[in-house]
Amino acid sequence: MENPLIKLYRSKISTALILLILLLFVGVIGFKIISDFSWVDAFYMTVITITTVGFGEVLPLDSDGKLFTILLILTSVIIVGYALKVITEYIISKNVISELKHKKMQKKIDALSNHIVICGFGRNGQQAAKKLRTHNRTFVVVESNKELIDKHQNEDILFVYGNANDDDVLQSAGIERAECLISALPNDSDNVFVVLSARQMNKTARIISRASNESSYSKLKFAGANNVILPDKIGGDHMASLVVVPDLLEFIDNLSIVGHTTINIEEIAVEKLYDTSDIKTIQDLELRKKTGCSVIGYKDETGHYTINPEASQKLVPNSRVIVLGRPEQILNLNSTYNIDLNLS
Repeated sequence: MENPLIKLYRSKISTALILLILLLFVGVIGFKIISDFSWVDAFYMTVITITTVGFGEVLPLDSDGKLFTILLILTSVIIVGYALKVITEYIISKNVISELKHKKMQKKIDALSNHIVICGFGRNGQQAAKKLRTHNRTFVVVESNKELIDKHQNEDILFVYGNANDDDVLQSAGIERAECLISALPNDSDNVFVVLSARQMNKTARIISRASNESSYSKLKFAGANNVILPDKIGGDHMASLVVVPDLLEFIDNLSIVGHTTINIEEIAVEKLYDTSDIKTIQDLELRKKTGCSVIGYKDETGHYTINPEASQKLVPNSRVIVLGRPEQILNLNSTYNIDLNLS
């Protein structure tokens, strides 16, 4: 939505332009009728009179011509002065409003903690932002393309304008307080530099980076990335899998991990499922009986995953279970344990 002040000044500029055009028209017609100039001479006299450049007259003016010229000069001074005033105020107001918007956005960012920082808002960055918004996660985007920021400025996205390679820019995005950083820059060397800088400023944040070349994988891991994603490799593997096991892959593609009514898989902290003072096993939870959902994975407190864990698997604090179910069964799980699945 356009700022009302900017809209007002644009209306004033339109008025000033109309007045200038009208002044030019009156001047040409006046010199043509009063002094019997040709159309070219009338236009010339009008322009040099309005602009007050001081060039000589085309032909000597009689008394009526001189009075008309005086009136035209006085009127043009007022109208041109008004036009210059409006244009100047418009330029200043745009800069002021832009600065106020920047300060307001920076104030919101400074109040954040445990948020996600996305470096780069290209194709991968936008996909990451879309999924994070689906999960109601707070994120800040660092982008050096001003046109791209302006294009998405009405989407309620917190932007920091600048190069993610600059430490000051990362600090403006709140990297020290961030839970995670996603480096989605198109250049691998830029991603390495961002990961290295971010790791120095935040030792505990989870850092995820994209890479175009497999040779960059080890460099990004050495720089401090927890995970490195190679989009081209994933895409190739996916296409090959459609040839080798098309039915299985189609089934997996139909599993949804986002959305309120289509979700099939969710990772839930065990503290939300039972009192941690009473150590239980997966079997004791009776999730299948109570909600229809099945436990297909378990992540212990060290981050190790167990696929299809045994029913006798002990549950410990700070661990998580991965459940599978139809959307209505996941919603039943949410209702039974009062869990906000998108924030779990």
